[in-house]
Amino acid sequence: MQNKLNTIGLKCPLPVLKTRKALNALPSGTKLEVRTSDPAAIIDMPHYCNESGNRLISQRQENSILVFIIEKT
Repeated sequence: MQNKLNTIGLKCPLPVLKTRKALNALPSGTKLEVRTSDPAAIIDMPHYCNESGNRLISQRQENSILVFIIEKT
């Protein structure tokens, strides 16, 4: 089952910081769905994944909400 993290309503840098904390608590190979309303996340989340070595599987937008699927490596 996929883990979910809701950061809707939080502003930069909180979505990325909470994502990092959530991923640190998960075993490798686990997927995390992150939902955020912060428009900066469209840049910040892929950058975080690149820097941390975690894999950004997908990103999409549902109305004003950005949804990222990240796999912990």
